[in-house]
Amino acid sequence: MLKMYRKRMERASQFIFYVQLSSCFLCTTMSGAYCTLTAYIIQFSSIYLPPPPVKLKMAAGKARIGHLAPDFKATAVMPDGQFKDLSISNYRGKYVVFFFYPLDFTFVCPTEIIAFSDAAEEFRKIGCEVIGASVDSHFCHLAWTNTPRKQGGLGPMKIPLVADTLRSISTDYGVLKEDEGIAYRGLFIIDAKGLLRQITINDLPVGRSIDETLRLVQAFQFTDKHGEVCPAGWKPGSDTIKPDIQKSKDFFSKQH
Repeated sequence: MLKMYRKRMERASQFIFYVQLSSCFLCTTMSGAYCTLTAYIIQFSSIYLPPPPVKLKMAAGKARIGHLAPDFKATAVMPDGQFKDLSISNYRGKYVVFFFYPLDFTFVCPTEIIAFSDAAEEFRKIGCEVIGASVDSHFCHLAWTNTPRKQGGLGPMKIPLVADTLRSISTDYGVLKEDEGIAYRGLFIIDAKGLLRQITINDLPVGRSIDETLRLVQAFQFTDKHGEVCPAGWKPGSDTIKPDIQKSKDFFSKQH
């Protein structure tokens, strides 16, 4: 009886061993197939599937509508060709259009800067100054202003150009394109109290409208003085809206 029991146990042990061995072989085979399949998938993906999107970093900045514009002290090339330390706080009591552009000696940038410079007197007539800035040095700015416009230069300027060589100003204003170390086309309208009233940021390929910038300054100045609000496309002399449920109907009744 005992011998029979031992024989059955030996047969059972052999059976279990065969099952384990088969399982190991099967798992090994399947693992190899899985690894091979995975390798093919990875290889296929690298050839036929698009690469993952690149996450471009853009500085968050400190500029906020209704808050004081970030102040700074930096060297600028002035309209007379001299170097001067410049700060936004020096312009309190006036409106300021502060715009960034990517780089000196480029393509879209001179068209914007020249247009702003040519319109500088129009802005000054309404108590507004225009300031440009890029990450180039003040020496580079000066060289560009000394280059004739027919050769892609700026020529004589009527506005200052700030040198943001440390990228601290473009970082504070949230326009630094960190992967390239240059500024996006950011534009900031700052009122006489130093408060930010308007922010726009263009991608690199497209320039801005000087006429629209002038219109916005005029609109903000009107609301400051009269307390009424300006509808879409408002220009000086056009109707405005009284911010009151009943009184606003005067405007809407004329429009519709």
